[in-house]
Amino acid sequence: MLGKGEAPAPREPEEEEEDTGGFVKLISAEGFEFIVDKKAAMVSNTLRNMLTSPGGFSETRQGEVRFPEIATHVLEKICQYFYWSLHYSSGKESAEFQIEPEITLELMMAANYLDT
Repeated sequence: MLGKGEAPAPREPEEEEEDTGGFVKLISAEGFEFIVDKKAAMVSNTLRNMLTSPGGFSETRQGEVRFPEIATHVLEKICQYFYWSLHYSSGKESAEFQIEPEITLELMMAANYLDT
């Protein structure tokens, strides 16, 4: 109970969203959700900036990014590329990243946006 003129003790701010830990949710235009390792998502400079920028951006707080212009089949391939890039970035091993010809243009446009 507080006496006259006494202010309540300051409270710690409550978390708006739960901590996503080491994972990020990427959401395609159709609403399909891909849960990827944060380290893999950081292959993209655009995602890195979205997820690590100070200033309280929703992507940073929630650990999720929506892509209203990227179709599910393209975002799936991008997620595969993130993991492929992490695995082969050391240069000790090499393997070709397979891209289906019918999604090449869409994939190039998305890769340009994501700066990968």
